[in-house]
Amino acid sequence: MPFGIGPLELIIILAIILLAFGAKRLPEIGKSLGTGMREFKKGVTDDKSADEKLTATQSTDAALPQKTDETTPAA
Repeated sequence: MPFGIGPLELIIILAIILLAFGAKRLPEIGKSLGTGMREFKKGVTDDKSADEKLTATQSTDAALPQKTDETTPAA
């Protein structure tokens, strides 16, 4: 088991959570945790795709020739 938590310790932790929140509130808590994790994952993946689009746009802009201002004389 991860973090050295065995089955007995896991059962004890779950029993304490059940006593602390009650049987009626556990499904609500699970649903809200799942929703929060889903939104966080969506936000992270949306940020990555936005960064990739920005990087692609910047590399495309760098490949284009730069305009020079013809009205200003060169020094």
